[in-house]
Amino acid sequence: MSALDSVLIQCPYCWETLDISVDPSVAEQEYVEDCQVCCQPILLQVVFDDNLTPHVEVRAENE
Repeated sequence: MSALDSVLIQCPYCWETLDISVDPSVAEQEYVEDCQVCCQPILLQVVFDDNLTPHVEVRAENE
């Protein structure tokens, strides 16, 4: 079982920098996670490349 990777993102609502954990055992993921500061729902799209480097795109859930 793979360990989780830590990634810094910026909330599209309050602009705070957040530290989230992503699972490298799933190559492509899309899910909603609430901001740890303002509690707004953030849509996260995570893709791992061949080197298992995470590429994360965030946006407001209602966009």
